[in-house]
Amino acid sequence: MPGMNSIPKRAGFLRARRDGEKAVAKGIVVQAVANGEAGSRLGITASKKIGNAVARNRARRRLRALANDVLAPVARPGMDYVLIARFETGARPWNLLGEDLTKTIGYLHRKLGTPNQPGSAT
Repeated sequence: MPGMNSIPKRAGFLRARRDGEKAVAKGIVVQAVANGEAGSRLGITASKKIGNAVARNRARRRLRALANDVLAPVARPGMDYVLIARFETGARPWNLLGEDLTKTIGYLHRKLGTPNQPGSAT
């Protein structure tokens, strides 16, 4: 992911769930937490509730592409973002999935009180 590293261990995902904020949309759940590092990191997960392996892999691929297109340009330094697939993620139209992510990221940035970067819309 250009500009974003991945969250390497399960502990990072658990910390986002425990200490972070969560925003839910129809096609995606996003968790965000400060990571105490210089760069932003990304984690993507899809549980067995999503469906079989094919459905989970499709959902993860879509979330990875969405993160590159929508999240990477507005991600705040020092933040961990965890994108969680929902049942709708694999079949939701691409433009609506993008709107879901934009809306949830804006909500999380406002809630966490992180400063806007120059040139960002949120």
